[in-house]
Amino acid sequence: MVVREVLSALDIRSYARRLARQEAHFRSMVAGANDVTMIVGEDLIVRWQSPAAARLFGLSDADVIGRSFGELMHPEDAPDVTASLTAMLARREPIEDGRTQLVSARLRDGNGNWRDTESTISDQRDVPEVGALVVHMRDVGERRRLERTLHQLAFTDQLTGLANRRELMRTIVTQRSVPGHGGALLVIDLHGMAGINEIRGREVGDAVLIEVAHRLRATIGSDDVAARIAGDEFAVVTVEKPVMAYALATRVLTALIEPYHLPGATVHLNVSIGLAEVSGGDSVDDVLRRADLARRRAKQLGRNRVEWYDSYLEEQLIRRMDLERELPGAIERGEFDLVYQPVLGLEDGRPVGVEALLRWRSPMLGTVLPAELLPVAEDLGLIDEIGQWVRQQACRQLAAWSQLGKDLWMAVNVSHRELAAPDFVSRVAATLAAHRVAPERLVVEIAESRVAADVPAVVTQLAGLRALGVRTALDDFGAGQASLAQLRRLPVDILKIDRALVTEPGDRRNPTRPLIDVVVSLGRRLGLEIFAEGLESNGQVEQARDAGCRYAQGFALIRPAPAERIEAFLAEFHIPSM
Repeated sequence: MVVREVLSALDIRSYARRLARQEAHFRSMVAGANDVTMIVGEDLIVRWQSPAAARLFGLSDADVIGRSFGELMHPEDAPDVTASLTAMLARREPIEDGRTQLVSARLRDGNGNWRDTESTISDQRDVPEVGALVVHMRDVGERRRLERTLHQLAFTDQLTGLANRRELMRTIVTQRSVPGHGGALLVIDLHGMAGINEIRGREVGDAVLIEVAHRLRATIGSDDVAARIAGDEFAVVTVEKPVMAYALATRVLTALIEPYHLPGATVHLNVSIGLAEVSGGDSVDDVLRRADLARRRAKQLGRNRVEWYDSYLEEQLIRRMDLERELPGAIERGEFDLVYQPVLGLEDGRPVGVEALLRWRSPMLGTVLPAELLPVAEDLGLIDEIGQWVRQQACRQLAAWSQLGKDLWMAVNVSHRELAAPDFVSRVAATLAAHRVAPERLVVEIAESRVAADVPAVVTQLAGLRALGVRTALDDFGAGQASLAQLRRLPVDILKIDRALVTEPGDRRNPTRPLIDVVVSLGRRLGLEIFAEGLESNGQVEQARDAGCRYAQGFALIRPAPAERIEAFLAEFHIPSM
């Protein structure tokens, strides 16, 4: 009996020592953990916290034990935390398979600072030794800061601090998701940044972009979002309706074209802005595409302007993009062609010369006329190449007709950009020599509307052509803004009257007959040959003849045609030598 009692006492002591060791192991593990463990009763009062609370959060037992768990949390977070714990306690069955609930909240630490925490809560009420909720809380402040940093990197432009393209798209998605919500997207293009970077360096260029961002922030509303979407492209999503959105775009334009005064430099920018409604289109990409189309239109119309998107605009710009895509390489693919329109004497109807007219026979776009083709060629830097091809073909054809005894002159049109090239006159001379064409059989025409751009340069080049023996003509006179004083300065041999000055006889709505008389009289006094062009009816032909025009061309006389048909037409006449 005594032996059994001794053995029992020894067993109890051994068990107590083992239990003490386990408790010591548990306390050391809990104290050294990176989580704080709390026991929360069904009344949501904290009964116990692990020693790590003092080390990790500076919280003593007096700060925590005996207080409601929700009281420890930030007032904005406490209701959600309490609701989560209450919902867990209300369950009749414990969470199965060891599943837990995750709660995020801000905890006030021992220094009075709010710390971002994340708590894993498990229901241990069925465990007799616990009989409460067990909360494992960890500090996630560093992780949240990293998340915010990553978010900033992902959705913020690092140079300007504005939203980036991704954030802009998210903003548009959010705005489109609100039923009945309007708003507009402004796409802003800065012209001149490439030159600033090349001449003044990247540091100045970056300073300009930063100042652009500053001006955008100062101009837009508090609910609007400004973004940098590419190197020199910005955007603004505004909540304003169309009229106010246009007014905002105008204010932005005014702000951005003001001089940029930087240390050691003052720079200027041109700006184009396109507008589109956020609710328009089938998708966010469609909204951005529409605003960008409007921006491109603003750029084409002269920059420093604002343009709204509309469907007609889209058709025009899509056509323009098709032209820009297909035009490069058109010469190599053999898609260019020349047609010729004779110039006839109005007294005898005999041909005295022909004008070479360019046609682009595109397999994708059909026949494209010069009025549509040439502006695109100038913008793409292809006008010199195309102009040279036209002169080569025209001189080749003129040489072929000369061999057949058809002593005509050939007129070719040149753009102001071609004429401004320093070697233009020498290239014309080389072309004439290559095809053995006498210079006086070539007429170079420049449109009146292009002369005003740089009169001194035009005068110099035209004088060079005349010195070479090539004759010169001022085309479309009456459609542009050339003054009489400029006409006296220009070294031209031929004045081609625009059809705007030639109307049907008896047309009281547009009585231009006296103007034709004045132009013809003036031309004769200046020693110029006077041609009427664009004549489309017999009445206009008679009016030009009565006004004293010796030569004319137009659909009423003969339409432009390929070389073979013109050659057959010429065969009907004996054309004397010039």
